[in-house]
Amino acid sequence: MNSSDSAKLFVGISQLVTLAGTEGPRRGSGMSDLSLFQEGAILVDQDRILAAGSFREISALAPARGARKVDLGGRVVLPGFVDSHTHPVFALPRLRDFSLRITGVGYKEIAEKGGGILSTVSTIRETSEPELAEQFQERMNSFLECGTTTLEAKSGYGLDLHSELKILKAIARVASQGPLEVVSTLLGAHAVPVEYRYRRADYIRLVAEEMIPSVVKHGLAEFVDVFCDKGYFTVLESEKILKKALAVRLKVKIHADQLSHSGGAKLAARLKAVSADHLDHVTSKDMAALKKSGTIPVLIPASNFFLGTKYAPARRLISQDLPVALATDFNPGTCPCWNMQMVLSIACTQMKMTVEEAVTATTLNAAYAVGRGDRLGSLVAGKQADFVVMDVEDYREIPYYFGVNHCVMTVKKGQVVYDKLGLASQRS
Repeated sequence: MNSSDSAKLFVGISQLVTLAGTEGPRRGSGMSDLSLFQEGAILVDQDRILAAGSFREISALAPARGARKVDLGGRVVLPGFVDSHTHPVFALPRLRDFSLRITGVGYKEIAEKGGGILSTVSTIRETSEPELAEQFQERMNSFLECGTTTLEAKSGYGLDLHSELKILKAIARVASQGPLEVVSTLLGAHAVPVEYRYRRADYIRLVAEEMIPSVVKHGLAEFVDVFCDKGYFTVLESEKILKKALAVRLKVKIHADQLSHSGGAKLAARLKAVSADHLDHVTSKDMAALKKSGTIPVLIPASNFFLGTKYAPARRLISQDLPVALATDFNPGTCPCWNMQMVLSIACTQMKMTVEEAVTATTLNAAYAVGRGDRLGSLVAGKQADFVVMDVEDYREIPYYFGVNHCVMTVKKGQVVYDKLGLASQRS
């Protein structure tokens, strides 16, 4: 084990959540194993973890002796959150939708009144790429300050070739500047735009034959997603688009069974999608198919909370040995929440996930939901040094004190990118 002059030793950790252990996403009882160390330490060199574990063992290592110490003052450290499902590029919040929903107007009715996804589309089309990038940069800072270190970011509010590429270029512009790591997803099949209302087949061809090839040509996305649900895209339509994506070596995700039991989860399993997201109406047969395919179920409880709708059956999914992940679904219409700590709390109180399961679902399993479980999501030697410091003494306080941002430091690739209390600048 070698270190350089850039080595840092993070000490003063009351509890260190590492999720060290077997490779692969955690499932069943394995989701409860956090590999927790009381009085922990992390040794970092440049962007990698050299060692993480008990203070006594890590501080005794030869590379630790010359490392610069950062004292975290008896706080909790855990892997940086990986938010595997967001829609963060938009021009305006949908406040009218919010007001209508409070009075009892439903998802479908709001769309029929000119709200919903298509209202965001109209404003996106009128907004320049630099403006979109500037707004996304501001939101990115909010994610970082709440402990998210890796973010999946979808398009889906352009719904024509030019506008979808504009969104993805805005994402790429911000991602290139860092420090948040961004995973880009083309969601051209988010809804059928007004101009194609009576020409659905033509719009499917546009997504499959023009958007996907253009995205590949310009290297703008790693994933392709489809909103496979009642009133949006059928299983057959979704399959056509996703098979095109797979043919050009893009990975796929699916918005599945959110509004109804539409067949999205089964399609995700059949195509061996990396993840199937939402799953509010998933069945036992769907669960069996997902387990066989290795697809990660990503649950979105903050969206259910905001909409007042049925939650996904987290306990049943976990009991079926599925590696559940959690995400915010940050978007302007149905979940304006970028705080994964709030997602933890809702998952525990409303879906009855244990705190340990929820932590695993927002870190290691979430990393696998964006194809990065081999280098993110746990604090072990050789992995990327992405972690967060919470201003609590026990990790269970994070969801317990809900609606609060406990994060006081975010470390990305070994660099302190957010430091509310100035801990990194203090001499120890």
